[in-house]
Amino acid sequence: MTADELVAEARRAAQQSYSPYSKFRVGAVVVDSEGRRHTGANVENAAYGSSICAEATAISGAVARGVRRIEGVAVACVDAAGVDVAYPCGNCRQLMNEFGVEWVVVTAGKGSEVRRHQLSDLHPYGFFLPG
Repeated sequence: MTADELVAEARRAAQQSYSPYSKFRVGAVVVDSEGRRHTGANVENAAYGSSICAEATAISGAVARGVRRIEGVAVACVDAAGVDVAYPCGNCRQLMNEFGVEWVVVTAGKGSEVRRHQLSDLHPYGFFLPG
């Protein structure tokens, strides 16, 4: 699957976002080690700290289905006006680190640039517990 196909799927996932406060819809698709795709959208809450990013939703859904290795993540922030791309937050980068994500595809609204990065470039000093 191409980056453009993954971005299109992430944009579709963003349509399911629950974002009544920020009006900033984000969709994500994760690709597990067997090539299966798992989608997610951001879910906001009036208690902002309880909100969940699209990437975290997609990763959590995959993990709940037994996935323990994720190859890549595509993220589309469909309401990011005036920016070429929008990147995952630090918390999501660390969550990606936990499940071995190798690559991340990012974009913003329709017609925005699509960029592919190695997670190690976006999160060079990811945390692991010894053991």
